[in-house]
Amino acid sequence: MRSRKIILPDIFLLCFLFYGCHAQTSSNNLLQLTGTITLPGVSGRIDHISFDSNNNYVFVSALGNNTLEVIDLKNKKVIHSIKGLHEPQGVAFIPDNHSLVVANGDNGECDFFNAAFQKTNLIQLDDDADNVRVDASNKKIYVGYGSGGIAVIDAFTCKLITEIKLPAHPESFQINKQENKMYVNIPDEKQIDVIDLTQNKIIAQWKLTEARANFPMALDEANHRLFIGCRHPSKLLVLDTQTGKIISTVDIDGDTDDLFYNAKKENLTNGQVYVSCGSGYVDVIKQTDANRYATSGKIKTSSGARTSLFIPELNTLIVAAPATMSGDAQLMIYKTK
Repeated sequence: MRSRKIILPDIFLLCFLFYGCHAQTSSNNLLQLTGTITLPGVSGRIDHISFDSNNNYVFVSALGNNTLEVIDLKNKKVIHSIKGLHEPQGVAFIPDNHSLVVANGDNGECDFFNAAFQKTNLIQLDDDADNVRVDASNKKIYVGYGSGGIAVIDAFTCKLITEIKLPAHPESFQINKQENKMYVNIPDEKQIDVIDLTQNKIIAQWKLTEARANFPMALDEANHRLFIGCRHPSKLLVLDTQTGKIISTVDIDGDTDDLFYNAKKENLTNGQVYVSCGSGYVDVIKQTDANRYATSGKIKTSSGARTSLFIPELNTLIVAAPATMSGDAQLMIYKTK
């Protein structure tokens, strides 16, 4: 057979077939889309998400809709909608008393709901009540709010215990249970504040120079590593929690608002970091060891889908996609590999 001369378009086609198929295979090997759950009637921006492992319920802060959506993950459907909220941003399930706390950005209220989704209590904070964390071991709830504060709330009585003052509004924060410390993103100050939770006061402030707009955060407690998602420029910063020094930086997609660390169970390292980005991707970062990180691939989601939740016990990543001109809001359900 006479050989055919390969011309330039053929080369482009071969490159597309090889690299395009390789990228798709790589993405499928990282996260597999197993289904979607429609959120009918939910409009506007979607914020943070929480999970009740007892009932397999997912709670979604529909900020632009002023509702909290309750989804039955097993049956993949919305079973309830708590209405009349005021820009709900943060939400957390409290396992000890099977209740919910919702932080409202518009009026600063922290609303508490029982297992029947009836409102039982509220705590009035300054405006912009935002991220919520529950420390089940210490029976405390932490809420970031206002122009600079973390509210400490008793998880049983739902009463305010104290407030920790900060230099500006806190975004995501994580609790180091071994050292009883909290790391807090303070984007307006381009820094991370470290709080001693025994004294409830700031003991260190780590300035960020490589990137700013530090919003999401995750923690690898075993390896003393803190992951910071920045928007300007779009980077993942990896810090040593013992020194505050940056260990590694990785380029990511734009407009990130949530990120999670998935530790490899049979080894303390070789985990993965999932970064959900509003530009329409989930970036997957591989941890080779405590000091080395690189992008494994990225998964196409939807424009504006910047908030997510990783559920380790289900090996599941849930990504919230807001409504578009062509479709309803939805949750995209991925299984990790």
